[in-house]
Amino acid sequence: MQSPKVHIVSLGCPKNLVDSEVMAASLADAGYLLTDRPEEASVIVVNTCAFIGPAKEESIEAILGMAAWKGGGDGPCTHLIVAGCLPQRYGKGLIEALPEVDLFLGVNEAPHIASRLAELRQASGSSRAACRRRSVIGKPTYLMNAGDRRLPSTLLTSAYIKIADGCSNRCSYCVIPAIRGKARSRTVDDVVKEAGALAARGVRELIITAQDTTAYGRDLKGKPTLALLLRKLAEIDGLAWIRLLYTYPAHLTEALFLAMAAEPKLCHYIDIPIQHGDDAILKAMHRRGNAALIRDAIAMARSLVPDIALRTSLIVGFPGETPRRFETLLSLIREIRFDHLGVFTYSQEEGTAAAELPTRISEKEKERRRERVMEEQALISGAINRSLIGTCQEILVEGPSDRDGYSAVGRCRRQAPEIDGITYLKGKKPQPGSIIRGRIIDADDYDLFAEPA
Repeated sequence: MQSPKVHIVSLGCPKNLVDSEVMAASLADAGYLLTDRPEEASVIVVNTCAFIGPAKEESIEAILGMAAWKGGGDGPCTHLIVAGCLPQRYGKGLIEALPEVDLFLGVNEAPHIASRLAELRQASGSSRAACRRRSVIGKPTYLMNAGDRRLPSTLLTSAYIKIADGCSNRCSYCVIPAIRGKARSRTVDDVVKEAGALAARGVRELIITAQDTTAYGRDLKGKPTLALLLRKLAEIDGLAWIRLLYTYPAHLTEALFLAMAAEPKLCHYIDIPIQHGDDAILKAMHRRGNAALIRDAIAMARSLVPDIALRTSLIVGFPGETPRRFETLLSLIREIRFDHLGVFTYSQEEGTAAAELPTRISEKEKERRRERVMEEQALISGAINRSLIGTCQEILVEGPSDRDGYSAVGRCRRQAPEIDGITYLKGKKPQPGSIIRGRIIDADDYDLFAEPA
């Protein structure tokens, strides 16, 4: 008998992608075959995001899109499962809203999805039992470990590793603590064990992720630091690059940048979501520190790692963001000159402190401000990219290029996957996963163009 097939849709951030890979391994170990074609699947899983309004909308659209393959529709799907942040946030209230869904699983259930599916199938003969088990959501306490097998969803060129889960910062606009719980860290030994296994499978780039990577270790005995963890990871044979995401400006330390400067495997790259540049807005956001702290943190980074590439994320349209305060943000962007930058428009989320604040800004104005920031950033990132012409960069090859005149596409150490630009490479097609030295011959606002050096 042919094994049943399962299709997984993973939405949201890299942290969610890791959970999806854990789910995929759980289902594969139970005898399911993974397929990227939903029309072939007897089981479809949608791992959702519920961080802000657009993410929730994307999740709902994906659920309804996958439901079209189910229950006498266009495909063989018999069970539709919705997992992750959306059910964790809204609980059993989704049962009536989305009757197409057979099972809702909270964030704790990633490693248990196969057993939950088996329970669902056993209960299908009793409508009462099936209804009772349509939602399995508990207090968010799950923290993956090296024993949780993952089935990679992409080529093994790069892999994310989640060093912690949850968040204790309590920013006024953010629902993550309510969805994911308080910050909790994996031990150094456990993270190193998983990283070693990823390297043994051919991973060249390890990307460190958590809701706040700089909060790492505070909840553990002995309080190991992020800097210590990075130095331990740099000792692993086979890894070539280690990249750091999701740091909090108030928690950046000299020890972290000294480790980055000393360890050749640590990319001179850091993601520092500052969220805003006006002190009044930062205070209303419940962010620790102010614009002066942000300036000092970035000055420390550039002093200790002069060629560091900086990425940030911002929120525009937050309650109380007057035109003057918005101009203060623009001024800080021009002053700091981030290499990479992303912008969200403020999303009013129920259950957050910011949802109670007055002074609402129209969606049209929020979008205008977002576009203005990105116009400024295009000028900055374009100038920075053009300054790289003539330099030599290490390039991690990811695959063939679809651009005329370029055989391959990859990234240099300055570019994180999916969120930053890419590097196009001339010459013979190199093997994906190889790292070659390239000379930058051209640049646009976001991408680089290179030839073998």
